Amino acid sequence: MKLFQHLLVAPAALGLMASGANAAELNINGISEYASADQVTSVTQFSDVYPTDWAYQALANLVEQYGCVAGYPNGTFRGNRAMTRYEAAALLNACLDRITEVTDELRRLLKEFETELAILKGRVDGLEARVGELEATQFSTTTKLSAKTVWVTGGTQAIGDNYRTGGAKRARSAYNAEYGAFSFSYDLRLGLKTSFSGKDLLYTRLRAGNQGDTSVWDGNGVSLNKLDTAAPGGNIVEVDRLYYRFPLGDSFIIQAGPLTRNTEMMGYKATAYAKGGTKVLDFFGGSLGTPGVWNKETGGGFGAIYTNKKQVEKGNPYFTVAANYVADSGEANDSNPNTGGFMTDNSEGNITTQIAYGNKQWGLAAGYRYGQCGAKFRTGTEFAVDDKFGTPCTVANNKRTDADSHSWSAHAFWRPEESGWMPSISAGVGASYLNGNKAWENNTTKRAMASWMVGLTWNDVFLEGNALGYAVGQPQFVYEVDNNKGDFVADGGYAMELWYSFQVTDNIQITPAVYWLSRPFGDNTQNVNGNYKSLGVFGGLVQTTFKF
Repeated sequence: MKLFQHLLVAPAALGLMASGANAAELNINGISEYASADQVTSVTQFSDVYPTDWAYQALANLVEQYGCVAGYPNGTFRGNRAMTRYEAAALLNACLDRITEVTDELRRLLKEFETELAILKGRVDGLEARVGELEATQFSTTTKLSAKTVWVTGGTQAIGDNYRTGGAKRARSAYNAEYGAFSFSYDLRLGLKTSFSGKDLLYTRLRAGNQGDTSVWDGNGVSLNKLDTAAPGGNIVEVDRLYYRFPLGDSFIIQAGPLTRNTEMMGYKATAYAKGGTKVLDFFGGSLGTPGVWNKETGGGFGAIYTNKKQVEKGNPYFTVAANYVADSGEANDSNPNTGGFMTDNSEGNITTQIAYGNKQWGLAAGYRYGQCGAKFRTGTEFAVDDKFGTPCTVANNKRTDADSHSWSAHAFWRPEESGWMPSISAGVGASYLNGNKAWENNTTKRAMASWMVGLTWNDVFLEGNALGYAVGQPQFVYEVDNNKGDFVADGGYAMELWYSFQVTDNIQITPAVYWLSRPFGDNTQNVNGNYKSLGVFGGLVQTTFKF
């Protein structure tokens, strides 16, 4: 008998020796009948075995899977009858014969696929070695690094009337002399995503760039030049995000940190513009055409987001409700209550809320932001962004003014199920109202501002992965002033951009773009006897994005 069979027989033999059967109970005829009976193929062939028997499943496995159980010629199994040692030996021998057949078949298969198994073993050993190397050299077991850098080449030119602005300066010539050069700059973002439970997130982002005080791409020349990817200047690495996010129950997410952003705690972004491409102007891409609400305020803050997860899991449209508070980063960390502080009168705080309904194909959203005196309004015409609150937020004897702002926004988008000639459509409209104080009554003050945009995006244009986009709108402009002199205000202007993104590889994208700002100086444009001069800004650039 082979070694494998010996190993199987040994414990079985011990069990047989320990059984209560003895030689006196031997029934030679019964053994002969049992051993010579034909093998059965189903437990149902036994007339005295029922599904209610406690060993029914075990017997069924032996019969149907291994085929090593026989009965008596009369079709019975006699499960309640004591087994003699000879009967046990006959049963064991039948099972061993079957196991030998299976073992021989396995040996044949192993021999046939010997080469393939050797290759698989080598690959597994190689993977184990690589995993071991990664584990030994990884930065952290809980943190992942993602990075993105955008290189920008291009320039702007003022086009229009070269009217005199004072002294020897003329508007068009002065702009081009200071901001008309071709430039090459960059933005770099390194994101560290840490999770301790698999559901939470501690997010830290390092950022560096050289698009600061001397670059048009950070809003110099006119604020509407600002790109969505504009980075701080000086080639200095700084932390520009630091917050912690965690779930609360099945439907709520809580986020808080010393460097968090209000528009990143909205829970839902009701736009499809530039999805698949690289955003260009901040007004269209970052502020969604409504910088009054989507002002991208960053600083110390906290927020909560509710999402109907059951509808999300079913793929149905769902509600999202969000609310957050953010104090300006320059004030939130200020210990002087007269000039700053967190959740004080001088925090330049923002309370932002949004309710949205939709899914990935279409959506609607309505937003509101309350801003303390000094809270930012992002981009707009030069007249709109200049001295919005009229006077300092704190006056004599550290007395705070009662100035504040209220902003509203509405957004909607739709995208086709498949790429084709029909683009995705995104739209946004917003308005802001500024409440003043007695110090404003004798001055020209901005009381109300508005903005809107419509953006179109075509995906998989010419080649899969490429995208084409166009947007038009009116950047934030003043449409109402409180002035006892009754001066007329003509602040509105238009902005438009056109871009095409080439997806070179999964990690590299090149986006040439052009844009036109029809009246970026707004009401600051020279007015001669009611006739406004014309002065616009044209921009052309190429953005190269690397993700790794």
